[in-house]
Parts: sequence; C-alpha cells; structure tokens
Amino acid sequence: LTACVVPLFQRRSLAPSQLAKRKAGDEDEEEEEDWQPPTSRKRQKAAAEAESGECYRSPFRKPLAQLTNRPHCLDSSQHEAFIRSILSKPFKVPIPNYKGPLGLRSLGVKRAGLRGPLHDPFEEGALVLYEPPVLSAHDQLKIDKDKVPVHVVVDPVLSRVLRPHQREGVKFLWDCVTSRRIPGSHGCIMADEMGLGKTLQCITLMWTLLRQSPDCKPEIEKAVVVSPSSLVRNWYNEVEKWLGGKIQPLAIDGGSKEEIDRKLVGFMNQRGLRVPSPILIISYETFRLHAEVLQKGSVGLVICDEGHRLKNSENQTYQALNSLNTPRRVLISGTPIQNDLLEYFSLVHFVNSGILGTAQEFKRHFELPILKGRDADASEAERQKGEERLKELISIVNRCLIRRTSDILSKYLPVKIEQVVCCRLTPLQTELYKNFLKQAKPVEELKEGKISVSSLSSITSLKKLCNHPALIYDKCVEEEEGFMGALGLFPSGYSTKSVEPQLSGKMLVLDYILAVTKSTSNDKVVLVSNYTQTLDLFEKLCRSRRYLYVRLDGTMSIKKRAKIVERFNSPSSPEFIFMLSSKAGGCGLNLIGANRLVMFDPDWNPANDEQAMARVWRDGQKKMCYIYRLLSTGTIEEKIFQRQTHKKALSSCVVDEEQDVERHFSLGELKELFTLNETTTSDTHDKIKCRRCVNGHQVRPPPDGSDCTSDLSQWQHCADKRGLQDSVLKAAWDAAVTFTFHHHSHEEQRGIP
Repeated sequence: LTACVVPLFQRRSLAPSQLAKRKAGDEDEEEEEDWQPPTSRKRQKAAAEAESGECYRSPFRKPLAQLTNRPHCLDSSQHEAFIRSILSKPFKVPIPNYKGPLGLRSLGVKRAGLRGPLHDPFEEGALVLYEPPVLSAHDQLKIDKDKVPVHVVVDPVLSRVLRPHQREGVKFLWDCVTSRRIPGSHGCIMADEMGLGKTLQCITLMWTLLRQSPDCKPEIEKAVVVSPSSLVRNWYNEVEKWLGGKIQPLAIDGGSKEEIDRKLVGFMNQRGLRVPSPILIISYETFRLHAEVLQKGSVGLVICDEGHRLKNSENQTYQALNSLNTPRRVLISGTPIQNDLLEYFSLVHFVNSGILGTAQEFKRHFELPILKGRDADASEAERQKGEERLKELISIVNRCLIRRTSDILSKYLPVKIEQVVCCRLTPLQTELYKNFLKQAKPVEELKEGKISVSSLSSITSLKKLCNHPALIYDKCVEEEEGFMGALGLFPSGYSTKSVEPQLSGKMLVLDYILAVTKSTSNDKVVLVSNYTQTLDLFEKLCRSRRYLYVRLDGTMSIKKRAKIVERFNSPSSPEFIFMLSSKAGGCGLNLIGANRLVMFDPDWNPANDEQAMARVWRDGQKKMCYIYRLLSTGTIEEKIFQRQTHKKALSSCVVDEEQDVERHFSLGELKELFTLNETTTSDTHDKIKCRRCVNGHQVRPPPDGSDCTSDLSQWQHCADKRGLQDSVLKAAWDAAVTFTFHHHSHEEQRGIP
C-alpha cells in the first residue's frame, strides 16, 4: 500500500497573525533568498549521527522505503491476487474476550445441533399445547437429533390475554385438529355460548398451526375462514387486533367474478414455510360461487363461523365446503341444535365423517329413541331407552365438541336480567284475531296434520296482527281470506301514516319502556324484530317521540354496517335506539353501547332469538343488562315460545348434558296454533306446571319443598305485579302487561335478592 502514497509537504499558514510574523521576520532576514522549512528534532539527531559517524538505531528496525512522487502501479493479476489475499482472511470480532462461534457459518443458515421450541415453555404463564416425552440418557444418545420433538407453545402475545376457559378451549381445539383426541379424525365443534371469545380462540389456533408443530416446522401452510358476509370485516379486524400486524390476512367481501377468481388463484398458489397471506376470510355466498377455484388445491385448516348454516347436508354450501381438500375442520356455533337431532348429525358428520354412522343409521339408533323418550306421553320403557341412547350419543360427541355456557361470564360481565313479558291484546286485536280464526280454512287442514302454503301464510298474518293491526290493514282493505269484513272494526278515520301505540298491546308496553328509560336514565335500547314492516312502525314511533335512532336491516351494505355499529357504541353518540332486523345479520354484532334490548316478536328457531339477544351482554359491557321478550298473551306467539322451549330442552340435554329437563309439553299440544285463550294471564305458565305459584302468586320456596327452577325454560321467578322488581315494567303493567317470567344471570354470585 505504501507504494501508492505520495509524499506530503508542509503548507504555510495564511492567517493574518502568521502573515504579520513572517513579514517582520522578512525585514530582519532580508539577506535570505530561499525559505527552508524548519527541521524537527529527529532530523537534527539524524544529521548529528551522520556527522559523528555513530548510529544509535536498532539493528532489528528495517529502513523505510524511499518515497517518490510517482506511484508504483501493479498489473491487474497482482492487484487481484492482493485483494483475494485480503478477503481470504477470517473475520475476527473486535470485542475483547469474545467466546462466540467464529468463521464459517453464514447468515440465514439453520444452526446445527439440538432443535428447540419457538417459545419458552417454562416461562411464567406459558400455554403449552404439546410436551414431548421425557427421554432417558440412553435414548438421547440413540435418537436422531433432527427428529427430536419439541414443545408447542402458544405465542406469549396471545397467551397473556387468554382467559382460563379460553386457554382450555385452545388446547381442546389443537388436540382435535392434530388427531390426538380421536385417532384418524381432525375436526371439532366449538359450541361455546355467545360472548365467550370463540373468535379469539380460533385465531390463536390458526397462528399456532401456521408457525409451529412438534416437528419444529409449521403444521399447516394456509387456513380458510368462512363466515356470514356481515362478519368478514369483523374477522379481518380481529386478526389485526390480536396479532398486531404479524400476519396479513386476505379478506374477500365483494368484487367482480374475475377479480375474486384472481385473488383466490393467487392464494391457492402460495407455497413454502412463510406464505405471504396464509389466512383467507371469505363469506359463505362467495365461497359457494367460487368453490371450484379453492377445490383445485389443498388447505391446511378450514373454520366455519356460525356453522349452524351447515345443518342441511343437502344444500350447495354444505356440499361445496365438504368437497374442500382439507382434513382439519373447525365448526363454530353457539347453537349447534336448533330444530332437530338430524341437523346436529349434519354438523358432526361435516367435521368428523363417519363417527356417528350414516344419516339413516343415526336416525334409527339415536334420534327416534331420544325423541320418543322426551315426549310427555312416553312410556317408562321408552324413557329409559331414550336416556341410554342419549348417554351413548353424548359420550361419542363429547370427544370432538366443547361447550361452555355463559355462566363463565359472571366473573367478567355485569348481571343480565332476562324477562318474558306477556302483554294482553287490545280490544281491536282481539276482535280481529277471533274474526280470522272463524274464517281461516287452514285451521281444519292443520288439525288433520297437513301444513300447506295457506297454513304458513295464516301463521304469518297472525304474528303480524300480534305486533300491530296496521301490519294487516291492507289485507283488511282488500278483504283477503280471514279478514273479510274486518275493515269496519278499525276506528273511523284510521290511517297507517302515523303509528297508534294504543291499538297494540305490545306496542303500548314498548312505548312505556322507551319513555321511562329515556326519562330516568342514560341507557340505550336495541329493538329487534323479524319483520322490516315492524321496524317501519318503530321508526314512526321514534319520529313522533323525537328519539334519535339508527336502523340495520338487509338493505344496508356490509361496510356501512360496521360504521354505524362503531358510532352507536361510542359513549358520545346521541342515538338512543338501535333497530335491528334479526334476519339481517344479528349474528356476531357487538352492541355493547346499549344495555337494554327488546325482542318484539319470537322466531320459530330459538337460535335466531338467542343470537339477537346476545348482542348487548358481551365483552366490554359495563352496565347491568335488561332483556325484554314481548309475547301476546294466549296467542300463537306463546305457542311459538313453547315450541322454542321444547327445542332448547332438546339442546340442553344433548349439548349441555342437563339430565333433569322436565317434560312439560306433548308434541300434540304444539299443533294447537290457531286458538286464542282470552281467560289466561299466561298460557305458557299454565302449561309448564309451575310448582312455585299458588293461586297465581309466586311462593318461595315451592310448597312441596322441591327445587323451584324450571329447567326447560330456565326462568327463576314468576311474577305478577306484586313480585315485579323492574321499575321500567312496573310503569307499563297497568296498560297491558299480564304476567312475566324473569331470569337473573348469576344472581347468587352477585348477591342479588
């Protein structure tokens, strides 16, 4: 390197002070013609040595090479050899006493030696899903180091926020999808009730499978989440919330067919240990239309949210999902049994095909004996056989189904008071109801066991009449079947342009509930109905009372739904009422901004009502919740409610394993739809054979000293006006309320009398 160095010369300073000194020196030494640089002490010493002939330089010191103004240039071969000699020297860490590995290891290359888990299994609070067997010293010498299983530990970012029941759920899901609970089967049903964090548990499962396994590599490459269209964006937000940008999911909730196909093809073509977008979130409708693209490859895991949509194995959505090439299937449903056991079989068969046999075998071996045993008219032998088959079914299904009730939420959420409010019909409703029963021909067909289209139409007409006479006013004008001559029963000058609450018992009670709530508290209210026509009446009522409201029904786009829900939940939002159509996406919505919910009309499917009523009592709720289920006394609505209790009893004995569900109704009694009981305060209360009441008044404890809980309907109190505790309902009692059942959630734990 010294060959290319050019010698340097001292440069004279141009500072004013130095110039002045040199000028003064020039005046003193004008005789000097050339300036000579000053000599250093070393040069003076060397010059003295040269004059004396004595040298004090060390014999081991080599003389410096003579520098010249012309650099010595090497040819290209010498230069390349010189550079290679520099680069061939190993890198040395410039840290004193460094003991780490040196030299030949390159960045990104897997380190040789014993494999280890992705996260520390011995850290405090670690959630360990798999623990490898302990090896003896002899086995450790014999085993191949590349085949040693490692711990599977949930990412601490997630395990820190999981509650105890959620940690248990994640462990159950992982055991099922890795075939450790049922050898050869890789599916399960997450059947926790609403509000227990099923989404978070499934996100934890996906993230763990995508990153680790006992073999020290990812268990799966890709996962697909199929959900209702209204929840696609919610799933995307939940993944972003809990994983904090560690992963980029692909959410498809709209677009042209070509655009969706292009995205799906790109998703399916992803390969490798680190897939850019390993999670696909898609709606049931979009999946069904584009199933061919997804069926061309394989997927590691599929999760079906609101999985009770797959209750019919004959529909196209079920068949499209069932043909997806994936062994690991997780079905999420807070209500796995909605109508009958055959639907329950379809769900179990989807996740673990064959463990319950074929549909015909299941019906013969399980469904018929269990239903006969549950009937109130069953013989003792039929009941015993039904119990035996029920226990056998539970023992099989419990290996792939996990179910926790909302009682767990008592530690985290405020009290919920659910009340069934029986409201008497107004004189106008009563006359219209009796007039319809006299004229409607489907009544005779129904008694003969036939259900025709006209029978179903009559049921709908009676349900609308119970809501408000305005909903059947057009039929009265046109004198349709069952409403001939009914127009004269309406008040003179009646118009549907304005709502008249005094013409409907339930609307009158609702008007009282809203007025008392608005004037005595800052609570918000959710109004739920099955009919958009009823929501129209709600809007007229709100405008006349000047209540601020928002409305969500099937006409609203998915993106707009998320915005209005977020705005309503804000404490600073002025909206008092949230109107919700139970058929247009009540599932999965989080409406914790409100703490009172009115279920204005019942649905034949109890799952729809349960889903809608769970919108307010969820994580994040800070206030005591009130649920009002309004029923018209003695009408078809009470028959629907009784049918719901029968289905919920079936669900509780199969899914919740409750053994003491009472047999309150025979199936024959449920055919009495087209009747009106004008003399009762509650037809349902009369039929549940309540042991708590004497002469219509509640007695605690029951007179026979037995348990006062009615397991089938789960109501802990029956109350007339004397026993009613809710101040809001007390104001409405004299107007139209005849009877209530109410249920306090976790009242014993919270010390509520």
